[in-house]
Amino acid sequence: MTAYTGAGVRIVSLLPAATEIVCLLGLEEHLVGISDDSDWPVHVVKRLPVLNTISIDTTQMTSAEIDASASDGHSGASLYHVDPVLLRNLKPDLILTQEICEVCAVSRRDVEVATRTLGYTPQILSLSPVTLDQVLDDISLVANSAGMHSPEPEITAGLRQRLSLVRARAADLPRPRVFCMEWLDPPYTAGHWVPEMVALAGGSDELGTPAGPSRRIAWDDVVAYAPEVLVLMPCSLELERVASEFHLVRSLPNWTQLAAVQSGQVYAGNTHLFSRSGPRLVDGVETLARILHPETFDQPIPPHQASKISPDGQRLEPYQ
Repeated sequence: MTAYTGAGVRIVSLLPAATEIVCLLGLEEHLVGISDDSDWPVHVVKRLPVLNTISIDTTQMTSAEIDASASDGHSGASLYHVDPVLLRNLKPDLILTQEICEVCAVSRRDVEVATRTLGYTPQILSLSPVTLDQVLDDISLVANSAGMHSPEPEITAGLRQRLSLVRARAADLPRPRVFCMEWLDPPYTAGHWVPEMVALAGGSDELGTPAGPSRRIAWDDVVAYAPEVLVLMPCSLELERVASEFHLVRSLPNWTQLAAVQSGQVYAGNTHLFSRSGPRLVDGVETLARILHPETFDQPIPPHQASKISPDGQRLEPYQ
């Protein structure tokens, strides 16, 4: 059993991945507030107050409009507002946030602005991993910051073991060309840990940016790359919305000429298994392995993790 020495510590998580880490560590009872996009585990987050708002309503915007607003965020205008009154009432000892992306989640800068009126200085821990190892190391950082003694070796060892098993089983398998599409309109490649996830699962995403940011890509470059498997994983968009916006990619030039399209290897992935820097990235690696090598990784994929896009592009189909 893990010993806990931070009795009474009050934790605010302003990053979905951090919320998942806190719960993985068994510290959910110490969570007193969360971010608007912290939606897992459901039974925990549904009872907690939300501390931030976002200045745009993505449910009423097209993908192109969301991208334009995100670009404004990268230019310095924060999309987030943290409620300083609620934060003061919650009296957190530890605030979990991030610095990797100013537009994807509440940033350290937003937090520091909100904490100026607290009257004391809470511990602020920013999680900014860019590789899978760093993601798993963050579990130890959160545990230590929350006052856990001899933190979580069994938890991280179990996650690393799952990754090692996938790596070993996929080591000698053919490596198809994969394109992980992190945004649909305009097209973006995936970055950070996603190319590493594909490699572990037995594929190769040469358009991605390992340990670096996602980037906009010319569609002609995708066509020239000729992906054999295409995985749509637009950051923050649910599976159903990916299906509803599939016409955006289906209408791109030479779409029907792509090997992935001709062989029916076009998938929609649950973005939370790929874009969030938390423990469910391990689920994402296992999902990719089942997509790329179903003959070896023959366990069924739960419908909430990934689905095939139907040949006519009109719906999601259960993975077979």
